[in-house]
Amino acid sequence: MNSTVSQFNYGMVTPVVAFLMACAGSALGLRCTTRSVRMGSRGRRAPWLALGAVCIGSGIWTMHFIAMIGFTVRGASIRYDPALTFLSLGVAVAVVFLGVFVVGYRGVSPLTLGTAGVVTGAGVAAMHYIGMYGMEFAGHLTFDPLTVGLSVLTAVTAATAALWAAVSLHTLASAAAASVIMGVAVTGMHYIGMAAMSVHVDADSAVLGQSSLDLLVSLLPMVGGPVLVLVLAAVIVMFDPDMLIGNESPDGRGARAAQTAPAGEERPTASWPAL
Repeated sequence: MNSTVSQFNYGMVTPVVAFLMACAGSALGLRCTTRSVRMGSRGRRAPWLALGAVCIGSGIWTMHFIAMIGFTVRGASIRYDPALTFLSLGVAVAVVFLGVFVVGYRGVSPLTLGTAGVVTGAGVAAMHYIGMYGMEFAGHLTFDPLTVGLSVLTAVTAATAALWAAVSLHTLASAAAASVIMGVAVTGMHYIGMAAMSVHVDADSAVLGQSSLDLLVSLLPMVGGPVLVLVLAAVIVMFDPDMLIGNESPDGRGARAAQTAPAGEERPTASWPAL
């Protein structure tokens, strides 16, 4: 039988916190990719790109499962399969990793950006639906194809915008604005995907309901790991290399010296020392 579902068991608390986590992951990811673009050596660029991908992927995944804390099904007790749940996390990080590295090394030409955006967006949507299939309850799910298609389109659009912003926006204000837009888009994709779902509970196994505490206990340990990753990434980003080893331009020369040396005078090739 069809069952009544609620996306907002805790009111607006879970949607707002989920949105903030999506923004935080996007902001950290943009900061890391901005730092990578300023690295002259391709080898030195890779760790920052990797950290940026982990931040964005973890932020998206954490947003999804924080939002799911507010999801309840009347007449069903929900648990989450750990293998599928963490598979969805791996998918989220892997596809963002792929997209970030493609645009980080090949730029944002229309073909490159479009291809990376489609692959990454489809992967983010896959993360969402793998997470949905990880739900365990006495019943089954069905999905409306048109609404699923809309959620995938939203994910592709959000991913394309994020990848473009990651290598194109370098000021704090523009990155903050992009992070908010990304938070809206990713959270919107989640709730569009949830709207595509119908829950059918087995009539002979229906229960009165599920304790909110039980659901929190099952989900919070899963969410805790990616949140810790984001906290550690934030600590790393706070210790910006410019503050520790000097401001270096993409070609490996001292950026400050390159900007201030008079015209016609040979510019120094060494980086400025730390202040």
